[in-house]
Order: sequence, then structure tokens, then C-alpha cells
Amino acid sequence: MTGREERDPTEPKHVLRLYVTGSTLRSTRAIDNLRRVLESELPDSYDLEVVDVYEHPEAAAEHQILAAPTLIKLEPAPVRRIIGDLSDTERVLRGLDLPVRERSGNDIAD
Repeated sequence: MTGREERDPTEPKHVLRLYVTGSTLRSTRAIDNLRRVLESELPDSYDLEVVDVYEHPEAAAEHQILAAPTLIKLEPAPVRRIIGDLSDTERVLRGLDLPVRERSGNDIAD
């Protein structure tokens, strides 16, 4: 037993796309922060694609990405965007339409 609650298989899978700019500190921090939240809150229930806008500028233009890092929640609807390094866990949870729980202390790694 891992201590994680079993996910309801009928829950919709979260489809996410994170736009970053290379391997900068801010991009790396956003990826790490997002993966930590996803593994804690949605284990085995998400698909995450990380897109480097330097390598794929057409993808950034297509989705009107003006700043990076930008996270787009594609599924389940509605589509949502979160801009920044994703260090504010409560903001990320709200953006993903997940319940925000009471947390003790700062759970973000610097």
C-alpha cells in the first residue's frame, strides 16, 4: 500500500501542456513544481506535455503563448491557463479545478 487514495477510474484524465523557455531556472522550477503537485494530487490520472517555445515557436504562436512558463489545462473542460513558475500550490490546484486543502507550512521547494 502506498498510502495514496485510489482514484476513481471514471474521473476524467487531466490533459496538460506546459510551455517553457529552454532549461532556464524558472522553466525547471515550473516543471518540478507542477510534477510535485500532479504526483501528489493526480497520480496516474494526467498526461503532461512540456513544450519548449524556443524549439517549437509555431506551437507557442498557435496557442497564443505570450509568456512562459504557461500551463494550459486542456481537459477536462473548461480550458484554463496559469502563468508563472507554479510555486503557488493553491493557485495551481484552483487552476486545475482540484479541491484546495488546508496545508501546514510552505510545501514548495525553493
